[in-house]
Amino acid sequence: MNVIDKNIELEKFKNLTFIVLGMGCFWGAEKKFWSVRGVSASVVGYSGGNTSNPSYEEVCSGQSGHVEVVKVFYDKKLTDLNSLLKVFWESHDPTQLNRQGNDIGTQYKSVIFASNKQEKKIAENSKLKYQEILRSKGFNSIRTEISIIKNFYFAEDYHQKYLLKNPNGYCGLGGLNIEY
Repeated sequence: MNVIDKNIELEKFKNLTFIVLGMGCFWGAEKKFWSVRGVSASVVGYSGGNTSNPSYEEVCSGQSGHVEVVKVFYDKKLTDLNSLLKVFWESHDPTQLNRQGNDIGTQYKSVIFASNKQEKKIAENSKLKYQEILRSKGFNSIRTEISIIKNFYFAEDYHQKYLLKNPNGYCGLGGLNIEY
């Protein structure tokens, strides 16, 4: 590949950005975004904590402060953040603290880690909108943490695309059946 070809290749990625989302077990969270138009890639990892390069065992201990997350890369020309947030809100129970289904622990809390202030504001507005919808249906307050991302560490290889490699693997992810 020559220099001109490299520039053409880079051109394909100029519209890509990312959002980091935690909605319980990262296996199911990652799978939710595979079929979303405009999503180019996803990777699971750990974010939000105080330790560098934590292992799965450290994250599960609750001592690292990290959450299981999926980093979703998307093309801004093909989709927008609100479309991804719709999938996020509808795919888990954001009213629960530190759990989703049978998965219990601080690593399973609901989080949105935006890459900049503008995306954080969009996420905050989406939370207000969904809270209004949930409250009208008798649900409790949303417990989702929203902040600017401060770190992200790749999860171990065996966690990456886990439900693709193990189609019948466990996934405790479930929403409230309430549209955003």
